Amino acid sequence: MTDTEQQAQADAPPRQTIEKVSIIISRGSLEGIYPGLIMANGARMEGIDADLFFTFFGLDAINRAKHEHVKVATVGNPALHLATWAGGVPGVSALVTHRLAADMERLDIPPIPEFIEMISDSGAGLYACKASVDLFGLTREDFIPQVDDIITVGEFYGLAAGGQIIFT
Repeated sequence: MTDTEQQAQADAPPRQTIEKVSIIISRGSLEGIYPGLIMANGARMEGIDADLFFTFFGLDAINRAKHEHVKVATVGNPALHLATWAGGVPGVSALVTHRLAADMERLDIPPIPEFIEMISDSGAGLYACKASVDLFGLTREDFIPQVDDIITVGEFYGLAAGGQIIFT
């Protein structure tokens, strides 16, 4: 590092750290749920407060009947480099999901139920969106025990106050 670069670095204001994040998970596919879980886990490992707000199809991640059966969205998913019609062929979603799950296991990335339990145990808050719960006719009993509460958007904003909001 040159003297000029060292001086510029010394003159720079100190870096601010994030103290709190609130992450919104709205999609019910593996590629829609995992980014939020990974970010929340990373935040907690760094000592950052984290809350997860599950809305619309993101509720599948915390739904007792669905959280173990989340699949990759294969129809119209450009990252898969499949023709749209090929993604809709019966069995393709299951095959791609199985392959991705095997790759994640190899990398020691836990399945959704285990990951959510780890994140909850680390002190992160898990919340279901009341409007989405009402829309889909769900009740508190439909959710895994780690869900802290069913809250309104206004209550979510109250929890998020002073922090960063991340929409995945």
